[in-house]
Amino acid sequence: MYFHEFDFDDDLLDGIDAMGYTTATPVQEEVIPIILSGRDLIASAQTGTGKTAAFLLPTIQNLLTHTHDAQQINSMIIVPTRELAVQIAQTLEGMSYFTNISSIAVYGGGDGASFALEKKALSSGADIVICTPGRMIAHLNMGYVKLEGLKYLILDEADRMLDMGFYDDIEKIISFLPRNRQTLLFSATMPVKMRNLALKILQNPAQINIAISKPPEKIIQEAFVVNEEQKVPLIKMILEKRKTETVIIFCSRKQSVKQLTQVLKRARFSVEEIHSDLEQEKREQALLDFKNRKLKILVATDILSRGIDVEDIDLVINYDVPNDGEDYIHRIGRTARAATDGTAYTFIGPKEQNRFVRIEELLGHPVVKAPVPEELGPAPQYTPKMRRSGGGGGKPRHGHHSGGGGGKRKFHHQPGAKKNRP
Repeated sequence: MYFHEFDFDDDLLDGIDAMGYTTATPVQEEVIPIILSGRDLIASAQTGTGKTAAFLLPTIQNLLTHTHDAQQINSMIIVPTRELAVQIAQTLEGMSYFTNISSIAVYGGGDGASFALEKKALSSGADIVICTPGRMIAHLNMGYVKLEGLKYLILDEADRMLDMGFYDDIEKIISFLPRNRQTLLFSATMPVKMRNLALKILQNPAQINIAISKPPEKIIQEAFVVNEEQKVPLIKMILEKRKTETVIIFCSRKQSVKQLTQVLKRARFSVEEIHSDLEQEKREQALLDFKNRKLKILVATDILSRGIDVEDIDLVINYDVPNDGEDYIHRIGRTARAATDGTAYTFIGPKEQNRFVRIEELLGHPVVKAPVPEELGPAPQYTPKMRRSGGGGGKPRHGHHSGGGGGKRKFHHQPGAKKNRP
């Protein structure tokens, strides 16, 4: 379906066209008409399906075609991280470029000048505010935020916000909002606590479910069963063979991110790091350089797994096995965005095998175990223990092995067709 078929305002269509977008993704096709109709919505959609545009475009359209008070905050988008707030703000700026829509991103980590700028916008009015919960509450507690005329509330990555402990913060923010509003809730998963929140804040919502908790089939997934000391030389070999491509490497610990980044810099790779210890300005610069292809490799913690929207990422590498299946899905979902293909490699250390088999159980199938290049020496066998229904140990799992030999490793790259989609 083409975007002009939604009968958007001409100025909005000019923005869509300027960004190079032509056709809608499946989630956009389903969600946009519902939002335009004014109904509340619960949408379960995996990362990379185009859900940011799915809620931004109809929200802009509604603001352009319905009467609203310019001295009030008319729309609020609540997100879990600063990175996601910045990403949405940048996308919004492009889409609304030819319109008179005003917007501001409100998130922590800035200086006094940024707080003052936020205060001015929140007290004088803005069409769309993108915010993190803690920062918005800091402003709300001071009593100047103009929310009486709010018409649209959007919660993005709602499951992540609950995981991060923002349930009470969200409830507090909502207590300041008028009851007569349209509320949209976007989430990759729908745990019980999420459904309880939805029942509290939404009224007769439409429900859309698209590919919950499964990575796109077009992602080529492979795993390397290795010893810990083999991870660094293996990652260097992979990056050398794929040095013309864009790569995100995920580590579970900040210290691992820092150490690996230094190792790769010494090896003269184009690489930067992103983690919570890094100053916000440096994080944003690294992301901008990565988006503009000035930087080839990002090494990051899971702070980035849901907070970046960059097209054409060729490869994601899990330097270690994520703590749970949802983190795995969101990590590898950074590649194969929208209509493109991508590859995801995972390094499985000896102590990570049981964790990875639980991820395979969530996926519903084993991940291909690629042979470790023989020059790196013998590699361990893949012998995790299956979980019994009551938890606990279980017998060794057979059928997935990675020998230390296996011949020379060829690293696959299967580029897919690039289509214009937000």
